[in-house]
Amino acid sequence: MDRVKVFLLMAGLTALLVVLGGAIGGQSGAMLFFVLAAVMNFAMYWWSDKAVLAMYRAKVIGPEDAPELYQMVDRLRQRAGLPMPTVAIAPSEQPNAFATGRNAERAVVCCTAGLLRLVSRDELEGVLAHELAHIKHRHMLVGTIAATMAGAIAMIGNIVKWGAIFGGYGRDSDKGSNPVALLALAIVAPIAAMIIQFAISRQNEYQADRTGATISGRPRSLAGALTKLDAYSRRIPMAVNPAAAQLAIVNPLAGTRGLGMLRLFSTHPSTEERVARLEALAQSPEFRPLGA
Repeated sequence: MDRVKVFLLMAGLTALLVVLGGAIGGQSGAMLFFVLAAVMNFAMYWWSDKAVLAMYRAKVIGPEDAPELYQMVDRLRQRAGLPMPTVAIAPSEQPNAFATGRNAERAVVCCTAGLLRLVSRDELEGVLAHELAHIKHRHMLVGTIAATMAGAIAMIGNIVKWGAIFGGYGRDSDKGSNPVALLALAIVAPIAAMIIQFAISRQNEYQADRTGATISGRPRSLAGALTKLDAYSRRIPMAVNPAAAQLAIVNPLAGTRGLGMLRLFSTHPSTEERVARLEALAQSPEFRPLGA
């Protein structure tokens, strides 16, 4: 079901791009701005591991630096059928974790120092399994494609908006168009694209929770970890670029959570909903851990 939702959301982004692109130069105009956005976003995707590690001030470690953590990642990645990722530790005292890298062969799993101190062994396994699930489902690629399309929509929206304001569209260039309608479309489309992009991110978190639970075999351990991490993130600040915040297992930026309509602009689902889903999964007779 999560995959179907992501597919439908991606289809929605595609539809927005086609409609807005048609308002400026037809298909050729849409393709031009899509290519520009793709170049920027895929450049970030290609070097994402180094960039994100720098944002979190994380240090790559080997088996001799943190043998228990390294062995835990190695055991879980074998269960998930993945190559061994690079393991890193960020110095932040806020307990959190993230995965990055352009593919499974170049993936990085990073924990904060606070995570290693403040959760139990079973909870740590649940968090690491969640991050390996992101790698298994290629969520970094999906997120990059979504960002590319949303970026292209925003760029086209800006062109159309200023064109409508200053009379570049709706007059000689296209006598059948309505500049007011174009302006409204140019304002609404980028906001809608951002909402869809964030919705994709939330669905990816749900999918990683479910797959991570099957990798670790302990849905309740992941649920307990999420509850702890959410509480600590409200009390222990983390200095991190907002562009990298959406990669973390819980939102690391205090004071950014919202209720009601503001949740549409959240990159993470509510912790309460995630925990409820994991509890339901633990009680389901159909739940089967990997290797069981």
